[in-house]
Amino acid sequence: MKYFGTDGFRGEANKDLTAAHAYRIGRFLGDYYKKNFEGDEANPRPRIVIGKDTRRSSYMLEMALAAGITSSGSDAYLLHVTTTPSVSYCVQADDFACGIMISASHNPFYDNGIKLIGEEGAKMEEDILRKIEEYIDREEDDLPLAKQGEIGEVRDYVVGRNRYTGYLISTARRSFKRVKIGLDCANGASFMIAKNVFDALGAETYVINNKPNGVNINRDAGSTHIHQLVEFVKKEGLDVGFAFDGDADRCIAVDNKGEVVDGDAILYIAGNYLKDRGQLQKNMVVTTVMSNFGLYKALEASGIDYIQTQVGDKFVAKELMDHGYSIGGEQSGHIIFSKYATTGDGVLTAIRLTEIMVEEKTDLASLHASLKAYPQVLENVRVKDKKTVLHNEAVLATIDRVNDRLGKEGRTLVRPSGTEPVLRVMAEHLDPDVCQKAVDDIVEAIGQAGLLA
Repeated sequence: MKYFGTDGFRGEANKDLTAAHAYRIGRFLGDYYKKNFEGDEANPRPRIVIGKDTRRSSYMLEMALAAGITSSGSDAYLLHVTTTPSVSYCVQADDFACGIMISASHNPFYDNGIKLIGEEGAKMEEDILRKIEEYIDREEDDLPLAKQGEIGEVRDYVVGRNRYTGYLISTARRSFKRVKIGLDCANGASFMIAKNVFDALGAETYVINNKPNGVNINRDAGSTHIHQLVEFVKKEGLDVGFAFDGDADRCIAVDNKGEVVDGDAILYIAGNYLKDRGQLQKNMVVTTVMSNFGLYKALEASGIDYIQTQVGDKFVAKELMDHGYSIGGEQSGHIIFSKYATTGDGVLTAIRLTEIMVEEKTDLASLHASLKAYPQVLENVRVKDKKTVLHNEAVLATIDRVNDRLGKEGRTLVRPSGTEPVLRVMAEHLDPDVCQKAVDDIVEAIGQAGLLA
């Protein structure tokens, strides 16, 4: 698709993603859900809920979306600064037509994005996204404008965020009393929610990067800059630390020894916990093609089955919903516990890990000690055209040769980013030098073909 990638419409604010784009998206959704809508006295118009992260441009896009929605005759409900999973929760719990999250996730502040959430709380169907793209590109705005009393309303809906916070607290069955927990809020959306949740559950909560100013979101903070939390956990002698990204749909943990616990390790810990209690539906953990070789070997040793999807939490979510599996996720920290949510939820993941620690009466380091991750090298390669590279015969021949060389103890993966003009070239093997040589050979082949940007 032209605008919507694996995680929404994303790009530099006021360059790739403008207020005009947001207005048109709002116009389309307001009109789309108004058709065939049967209202009542309490809800005379379709209701669309909007959340945003702490980027300066999020406020601009929020107003443009609300203007588009109301001018088409639907109502816009504003959650204000909140997390992506909270929007998903509100769509389901409060029967909204759909939800919108304004965020570029882990990207720097000058980028932004618009994520659309369908009526079931999962990413919106692609056929609707295609219709939105067609409308954005039309020269004429041919959708009807609401008139007089048909113009929609904009309503404050901070109560929805509060309900979501209460829901998170209600999912915990144990008190976290005397557990010392560190939180890195990435100066993003979780700063409004995370500490309140863990305080309510009785934890001793320590927080960093919880003072957003519109331009410091993800800046040397959060799940993509985990070194800050590693040092914080060590310095304060904490039992565990959790780092979120800008919209808090990801969580990366740090154990009591200061070791990073990524999404693969979280899947391993939670998968074993659920299996031991007979709660791992169909004995399956859903992963993506980016998960580490070590995870698969560890799951096999535990007698747990696994399946791979494309990269993107929407593909993981679909697999979970289609087949009724319990848990799935990505190495990057998007973890979905299908019993509780339809999308990745960083704060919920942190609750689940802490609860496992409390119930098992052990520390986080012990819970992932049996998982031995393979060395992995990942390089983001800027190219002129992603599809051209992936169909180039010389590049494909090089990839085949490299995979033959790695054999059964390694692998490569070359895939296009869904949000950036880059190819992600990854290699895994027990020998890190072999990994690096494999990536170097593939990147060199792309360069020799004249396809580097």
